[in-house]
Amino acid sequence: MNQPDFTAPPRSRSLRIGTPFWAETPNISAPCLAAPSQRGWDVIIVGTGIGGALLAEALTRKKQRVLLLDRRQPLRGSTLASTAMIQHEIDVPLHRLARQIGAKDAGRAWRRSARAVEDLLALTAELKIDCRMERKQALYLAGDDMGHRAMMMEAEARHQAGIAADYLDAAALQQRFGIDRTGAILSDISASANPAQLAAGLLAVAQARGAEIVSPAEVTDIMEFSDGVALALADGKILSAGAVVFCTGYEFLPAMQSARHRIASTWALVSEAGLKLPDWMDQMLVWEAANPYLYFRTAPGGRIVAGGEDVGDATLYTDAAVMRRKAKAIAEKLRKLTGIRIDKPAYVWAAAFGETSDGLPIIGAVPGMNRVQTVMGFGGNGITYAMIAAQVVAATLDGSTDPDADLFAYR
Repeated sequence: MNQPDFTAPPRSRSLRIGTPFWAETPNISAPCLAAPSQRGWDVIIVGTGIGGALLAEALTRKKQRVLLLDRRQPLRGSTLASTAMIQHEIDVPLHRLARQIGAKDAGRAWRRSARAVEDLLALTAELKIDCRMERKQALYLAGDDMGHRAMMMEAEARHQAGIAADYLDAAALQQRFGIDRTGAILSDISASANPAQLAAGLLAVAQARGAEIVSPAEVTDIMEFSDGVALALADGKILSAGAVVFCTGYEFLPAMQSARHRIASTWALVSEAGLKLPDWMDQMLVWEAANPYLYFRTAPGGRIVAGGEDVGDATLYTDAAVMRRKAKAIAEKLRKLTGIRIDKPAYVWAAAFGETSDGLPIIGAVPGMNRVQTVMGFGGNGITYAMIAAQVVAATLDGSTDPDADLFAYR
């Protein structure tokens, strides 16, 4: 059978350095086994972060027998490094995405992103997951990448696509938020959460329905057959499944690489508790149309979570000296914009993330295979896109087709 070469091991990355804020919060673990209770499964998911957790919940809801594998302890990968800015706004502005893929498909992508945030809010409430999930508004500020005219164009593009957005001119922005920029877009359909508690809660639900987690477990080879997939582990075990889904984020088998996808570096910090913050800030996610850009939100106890300074370099995040410089740059940008001083952050970390040229994730069958799926390229919309991925992959494995699957196929 002619299929991709999976004999090369997945690219191993440290994924993050420093100490993420969520790493020291409670209820961020999931029990795991040293070996699975059986050899055959309906679906094997590789990865126990937010992507794997959402998919495991979706598949066990459909009564699928699910096994999750992770080379690390559960929830100790990239999900801990997320700042959980859960937005429907895609990294590539709608009016620019329309030039890349057409207005119709760009509108579909943005509407699906908005739907994913609403679906996630509803799912978290339905499952009663305690993760500080809160509905928020988003304030998108003009910057050196998009001035006020481009912001007005973006707001109009959103209106044309059926997505609510209010354009604020400089005077309105100053009056309402005390921010000095030439313009901004104010929108609904955003949220924030503790990402590790969210993923742990989802995994707990899936395990209560019969899913198992095995860790540590490293995949070394995979072979697809007409009726299933065989998967080899580093300890010599051979497992089988009707399908395998790689939710491994920024570590992936070479056969899964796409020309549209790249690994980049990002940095984040969390302030000490007890900052005096404007009343509006607790209800808002803030980011800017700049390169590199700043974003921030609040966290419980009067803290600020801020990040950005992204660089298209696959390894720069591993440099501790760079992390310290980037943290100072983020804090200084925040001070200039809001007047809030973070002299010494309580937490600073750096991480890898994957992004695509069109800002849309890659979700679907690995080229040359039918029963091996992967999800990657989440960019700044990690949790939102993980929700979409769970819906798209669950539909595919159920024998149906998600109406928006074509937007996210390998490219």
